Amino acid sequence: MNRRRVQIVILCEDKQQEVFARHFLKKRGFILDRNLRIEICPKGAGEQFVRKRYPAEVKAYRSKNYLSGILVVLIDADKKTMEERLNQLDEALSENSQLVRQPKEAIAIFIPKRNIKTWIHYLQDETVDQETEYSKLNNESGCKPYVENLVDQCYQGLNDNAPPSLEAACEELQRILPLLNTYER
Repeated sequence: MNRRRVQIVILCEDKQQEVFARHFLKKRGFILDRNLRIEICPKGAGEQFVRKRYPAEVKAYRSKNYLSGILVVLIDADKKTMEERLNQLDEALSENSQLVRQPKEAIAIFIPKRNIKTWIHYLQDETVDQETEYSKLNNESGCKPYVENLVDQCYQGLNDNAPPSLEAACEELQRILPLLNTYER
């Protein structure tokens, strides 16, 4: 697997999302050292933090200094649809006089429905739905073995019973990876 050194920003709601994203990127061959910056909600409403911070991170991504990077956004759908969350992020950009995310931009948006715990429980071979509130892991890093399974599953194909939001995440990953090939060093 090729090692990729690009500037990476992870914008997320909480520590569990951060650990999930970090480990996934590492297993996909990204070098996570000084080129990684994490923007995580200090406390309170995580989805609101992500929505409010998103325009500033997109603006930074679009600047000259960040054109060789990737912006990874994780925001739970909660009780909304994935489309509603995407629309909220688009509106946040429009309100800040910015264009919505463009297809050729390496801005990856992952929207677990109901939340990241749904994905983690699915990856533990549990049958899940996207409405139930699943229990947290005792330790955020406990998701790592399951994330490793996801790395393989995203490329080999998810099972038929995979949550649609996880299928969408794998499709999003497939969309942005070719964009990064021009940035490999």
